[in-house]
Amino acid sequence: MATVLSSEVKQALQDIYYNVRTGRGKEAFALLEKASAAGDGDASCVLARCLCGYQYVWGWHGFPEDDERATRLLHKSVEQGSALGVLVALRSGELTPSVQKNMPFANLQEAFDQVEALAKEGDAFCQYIIGNSYFWWDFLRIQNKGKDSFPSQAEFKAYLKGEISKCEDWFWKAFRGGMYLAANNLNRYYTQGDEDIIAPRPEMAKDLYKTGAELGYPTCQFIYAEELRKAERYGESLRWFKESAEANNGESWYKVAWFYSEGKGVEKDGAYAASCCEKELSRNPRHRGANNLLGQAYLHGDGVPQDYAKAYQHLIAAFDAKNCNWGAFYLAQCAFNGWGTPQDYGKALQFLNAVDWQNREADYMRGYICARGLGGVQEDIPKGVAYLQKAGNFSKAKEELLNYKKTLFGKWVRRK
Repeated sequence: MATVLSSEVKQALQDIYYNVRTGRGKEAFALLEKASAAGDGDASCVLARCLCGYQYVWGWHGFPEDDERATRLLHKSVEQGSALGVLVALRSGELTPSVQKNMPFANLQEAFDQVEALAKEGDAFCQYIIGNSYFWWDFLRIQNKGKDSFPSQAEFKAYLKGEISKCEDWFWKAFRGGMYLAANNLNRYYTQGDEDIIAPRPEMAKDLYKTGAELGYPTCQFIYAEELRKAERYGESLRWFKESAEANNGESWYKVAWFYSEGKGVEKDGAYAASCCEKELSRNPRHRGANNLLGQAYLHGDGVPQDYAKAYQHLIAAFDAKNCNWGAFYLAQCAFNGWGTPQDYGKALQFLNAVDWQNREADYMRGYICARGLGGVQEDIPKGVAYLQKAGNFSKAKEELLNYKKTLFGKWVRRK
């Protein structure tokens, strides 16, 4: 690794990590690919991180996930002389003896010192990597030390505490410099501590994501907004969800839609809520919440022209997603009445079976289907009447009950 990061790597770090709002993530990815092919080991290292998923890079850049390619790039970065690549490979469990043998450093400490020098000069990515070396105990291998290096367990423990605690300052430097990911490790450090070596200090984590939100990090804005929503501070929450959404942070437009659909912290606006759902679906057509909310809007004509076909289309897309029964009642209505889909009592009953909450109209539909033996169900008048009675004052249920009577022996039968 050179004593300075190349202009290509510096630009890529800006667009991929420090300021995702530029929207130039894919351009930065291509820049790294070119620099890596030209022999820039640091570019190979950062490119490898980009291929490892949302835990290592902002998920909404849309980068592919490819663990095998990432591993090859990490090995390549070590061979290309990237001290940064050495530390990342070590942290990733990829610095095997054979890979380490190919690095152009006398030892791991030499590689560490080069990265630390860049960290001290202010590069946030390097600061984050140095912080990780302390946080995850990689310093033991870097410094070639262990329990046997100390005359007593107490001295070894004191050494561990001194080294591990260094992560805190480095993570804060990285966090303020643009590495929003550092907040996650800081949060863990404060809330969990580290075994019996570092005591938890949960009060220190209280405003972490608020700080990140104020620094302009979309992921932190989303997390902080969710904290505010749970505290029912709706106006403040909406503000931060909007900030996150404007950076194209996934799911944020759906959250904004929810506020306007429900009129929480803002005047209800069905049309704007629907437009926010459309924005969410434009990047993730399978988003369950946005499909449900938009389906409900089309079903009721809330902010959009009533359109049963579109309602069914969005609701079924959400329902077909795993463990999502939010729209089951609406889908049952559609199938029962033939709204936007052919009338199908059997399918209506399938949807009704997924409704696990009290709903009078759902009980009416169950009762109607059971008592009449519709949709492939065997006629069961007593069961159907029980559902209809459970529907209480629901007008259609009361009307349907008029079709049945009790015999002298207390059996429910259909009126002739």
